[in-house]
Amino acid sequence: MPPTIRKGQAPPMLQRAEFHDRFMQSFHDPAFRAEAGALQRLEDIAWQAYDEGRKAPVTRRAGPGYADPDYELSVDWLDARARIDAAQDAWGRPETRSRVLLVNGSPRNDGTCPGEISKTWRLTQCAREVLEGGGIEVDVLDLSRLTSDYGRHIHPCKGCVSTAMPLCHWPCSCYPNHALRQTGDWMNEIYERWVAAHGVILLTPTHWYQAASPMKLMIDRLVCADGGNPDPTSTHGKKPDEAKALELEGWGYPKHLEGRVYGVVVHGDVAGPEGLRRNLTDWLDWMGLVDAGAQARLDRYIGYYEPYATSHDALDADADVQEEVRNVARAVVLAVAALRAGKLQVPDRGLKPPRPK
Repeated sequence: MPPTIRKGQAPPMLQRAEFHDRFMQSFHDPAFRAEAGALQRLEDIAWQAYDEGRKAPVTRRAGPGYADPDYELSVDWLDARARIDAAQDAWGRPETRSRVLLVNGSPRNDGTCPGEISKTWRLTQCAREVLEGGGIEVDVLDLSRLTSDYGRHIHPCKGCVSTAMPLCHWPCSCYPNHALRQTGDWMNEIYERWVAAHGVILLTPTHWYQAASPMKLMIDRLVCADGGNPDPTSTHGKKPDEAKALELEGWGYPKHLEGRVYGVVVHGDVAGPEGLRRNLTDWLDWMGLVDAGAQARLDRYIGYYEPYATSHDALDADADVQEEVRNVARAVVLAVAALRAGKLQVPDRGLKPPRPK
């Protein structure tokens, strides 16, 4: 007997008046009043899209290679998939220059409310200099842009995996959702940048014992890289009954980022860096990435119990932590070269876990 799909949590759809209030929140500036008529026409179109659930208004036939080639897939998803496939192809070619993704996980920058760059950004530059000096092509992913760029988002993971693993598509097909105005999502670009990288270094401050929110949003949305379904036609979009049946038939949990090297830099000023470093390295291990050695897994305090106002001065004074970050980068340079040459030993590679998930 197939599992029962549990229902009853979601609230009812918005009534028209409440939809109007939500829609107009983006046009609070009095300068928009001159275009009240135009806004009303746009609101009517947006209401119709919401009311009809037009999540993906522009689609095209999936075509050969999919379980249901006649199924209409979102052009947004198809375009993202094509870019990811191209990145994976380039990643596997020996002539491709070695590439490392540096992820700055701090939300702070000097382009918005904090008014100052972050210490994490400075540590990212320490790593960048070493990587570039080692002949690596460096891609800096600055997640602080979520706080300072216009219309840039990483929307939250919706938890499709917990319904059934095949319902989580690779890349994520939950966004954009044009009916709900869940647009401007950065993740399709971020997936491509992870796939293109031979190595990844995560750098993050500790916020309440955890990764800063931009980093955590990215991590949750990368769940589709660990077991995600590369064929949304096999579940005809988001059909939970079909996804559950697929999983129960036996699911392979493909690791789409397996074989990349990683390093981690975590810092804090009072408590939590060690636990966060362990969380991040355990996650990357689970995803099938390969650590670049003990010196590539760093957690440190900067300005321990000192004022926030002088935290950059504390970093200036701590030449050792800056050098330790450079060592993280040096370790990743060495590991990437060894991995690409087939010389990096991963002793448990090839072992089959008895309980894959």
